Amino acid sequence: MIRKLVIPVAGLGTRFLPATKAQPKEMLPIVDKPIIQYVVEDAVRSGITDIIMVTGPSKRAVEDHFSPNYELVNLLKKQGKEEVAEQLKKIADLANFIFIRQKGPYGNGTPVLCAKDIIGDEPFAVMWGDEFFYCPKKPHLKQLMDVYEKYGDPVITAQKTDDEGTKKYGMIDGVEVEKGVYQVKKIVEKPGPEKSPSRLGMFGAFILTPDVFTALETTKLGKGGELWLADANAKVLKKRPYYACEVDGKYYDTGSKLGYIQANVDFALRSPILGKDFRKYLKSVV
Repeated sequence: MIRKLVIPVAGLGTRFLPATKAQPKEMLPIVDKPIIQYVVEDAVRSGITDIIMVTGPSKRAVEDHFSPNYELVNLLKKQGKEEVAEQLKKIADLANFIFIRQKGPYGNGTPVLCAKDIIGDEPFAVMWGDEFFYCPKKPHLKQLMDVYEKYGDPVITAQKTDDEGTKKYGMIDGVEVEKGVYQVKKIVEKPGPEKSPSRLGMFGAFILTPDVFTALETTKLGKGGELWLADANAKVLKKRPYYACEVDGKYYDTGSKLGYIQANVDFALRSPILGKDFRKYLKSVV
């Protein structure tokens, strides 16, 4: 069973400056919860018990959010705000949270490597802290876990995309082995519509095996002088199968301004408290 999750949260969030000058991008709210809480809640619903967050400077707010704050909880209870107090208490109780500081070169491979000693010799999950899927039927990560439990090899997130998406995502060249599950032959990075082997894009979240750490340790720095997880995955792919799980859900790239706004609109419309009034407001301005 997959019990451990690594979430890299050391990025600088430059696409959201100046809002992220002193605030982690992962803590920007989607209606009334920070982005990263949606990621964590999906993981916990999938069965994750231990969450390793690899942080950097100015990320203290992330650590504080998932740590107990008994003073605030007790104050809310004294004020008769029992429901809010219970909501805050549950955040720290979601999982066992472990925070470590990133050491090494920039790039999304470094935070994964930083978690090596905590992960040990067992399969684990990786999710990004600024993007997530809305999956009302089955949590995003659980969909990947089910594929891993069946095949026993690394699993990546996939979803169909359009011609424009072939310029933004790594595109999967693979063979469908069952409905929505593909054995990956290779991943072509942002090839464009003419050169793309498919319209199946690779998105954030992986189930990885410990051999990825050896691959990361022996991978040369790539684009921008950074260590990339994709380069290490390509090494592992030469030695063992990789599978892609076509996720049933809606993807939100909340690391982009448009994706962030779209997520806020959609979740506000889904809200049992805000939905009716917000829908009325949108009709009045569109």
